[in-house]
Amino acid sequence: MSAEPPNSSPTPRELDQFRDQADSFIRDLDEEYYLHFSGQKETLDVEQVYERYEELTKLETAQKLTGAPTELWRFACEGFLGNLTREHQARLAQAEAELETTVDGETIPYRMLRVAMSNEPDRDKRKRLEEARLRLLDEHLNPIYLDAVQIDQEAVHQLDAPNYYELYKRFGFRLDEVAAECQEVLDDTERLWEREGDKLFRSRLGIGLDEARPWDVVRLFRAPELDKLYPNDQMLPALEHTLTDLGIDLHAQENVHLDLDARPSKSPRAFCAPIEVPGKVMLVIQPIGGKDDWEALFHEAGHTEHYAHTRGDLPVEARRLGDMAVTEGWAMLMQHLVTEPAWLNRRLDVPRVEELARDGAVSLLYFVRRYAAKLLYEIEFFQTEDIPSMRNRYAEILGDSLKLPINPESYLDDIDGSFYVTGYLRSWAFEAQLREFLRSELGNDWFAKRDAGDLLRELWSLGQGPTADELLRDVTGAKLEMASVAERIREGI
Repeated sequence: MSAEPPNSSPTPRELDQFRDQADSFIRDLDEEYYLHFSGQKETLDVEQVYERYEELTKLETAQKLTGAPTELWRFACEGFLGNLTREHQARLAQAEAELETTVDGETIPYRMLRVAMSNEPDRDKRKRLEEARLRLLDEHLNPIYLDAVQIDQEAVHQLDAPNYYELYKRFGFRLDEVAAECQEVLDDTERLWEREGDKLFRSRLGIGLDEARPWDVVRLFRAPELDKLYPNDQMLPALEHTLTDLGIDLHAQENVHLDLDARPSKSPRAFCAPIEVPGKVMLVIQPIGGKDDWEALFHEAGHTEHYAHTRGDLPVEARRLGDMAVTEGWAMLMQHLVTEPAWLNRRLDVPRVEELARDGAVSLLYFVRRYAAKLLYEIEFFQTEDIPSMRNRYAEILGDSLKLPINPESYLDDIDGSFYVTGYLRSWAFEAQLREFLRSELGNDWFAKRDAGDLLRELWSLGQGPTADELLRDVTGAKLEMASVAERIREGI
């Protein structure tokens, strides 16, 4: 960008230069994230990446792009804020990678504590593992998170916004509208969750919802009793056959790379790293066993196929930025196949497919209620001037939604930033309504039809140019509504 007054609008040539630099910046960041979180690189050297693209992250750049396409302006603002806390990002990653604790004589890395909990049948030991994790979180990570949040809190004023919440409303995020829909879903499904959540805890762990604690939740969804129904050696073939039915040969996709190897320092959270879109897309999971792995693989495959089919001639805002509910919607569409009765009948020789569908619906109910509460919490969080006061508010809002105690220590690390929570929430609505359309047009086994694959590839090619609302309207004529998720859940239950 040329050195002109901040209020002068960028020229078309300057915008194109910004797009090229932004594309390279995201590529280098994603590669750095991939190498570190896949366990192949000890440090997360984001500071060096930010240094290479210093011009992109200057306040003057963000100010100058105020009148540019919204996605570019938002990217410039996020780059400015991210640059101020780049050291914090590196310190958090280093601490997470290096921290470890000893429980009952066993030394466990911080990143593997939740995995250890999920695989631990003894409830008392799960509690000790969780207490150890929370001590590390509160003593070593929360001070870094808090400092970063307070830096952002002050810096948004330089972007001419009173707070982070108002800044994202200016980016076009319909935070209040989505929150109102989420509150309706919470009200509508409260008794349903109390009944079905209690049933699930009792059947799987032998305790009622009122007795459940945070260290029980990870074990509940790990569901080791389902491992025999979701064998590891059939997981990748099932994905390959599913994609083949849709007209996609996974092995012929030279731009797709599967990283399924277990590594000690690999993040247990599965992810997709679109290093180049569409040229080099990495799918990463840390196998822990059973249904969790299947859902993680299929979820990230949805992201992967979306990015791998995105048209390379689209501008960076359509290939890499845009509405995150779109790529999350494609991920959810694939993930939910794992508990879809028609898919189970076709791909896995399992009894009682309706029970697995019910299990999937109750799991979805839990996560929708959790993320709806997270949005309500984050809207408050990003308007307050007293960040530490939100510690108890976090436990209160999420506890009321889930009907079980919540760890207040997670009031900072449970925020993904950039109001990404709305991407997850709206993706569930997008998936529910698109799935209903596909079933009505092509039948319950739509996922086995080449016509469905043709439609998906056509929509994937658009990247994230259209919003989830626009895609759904163009394909189905329907309006994106959170209420559709509650309907989908009730159908499964």
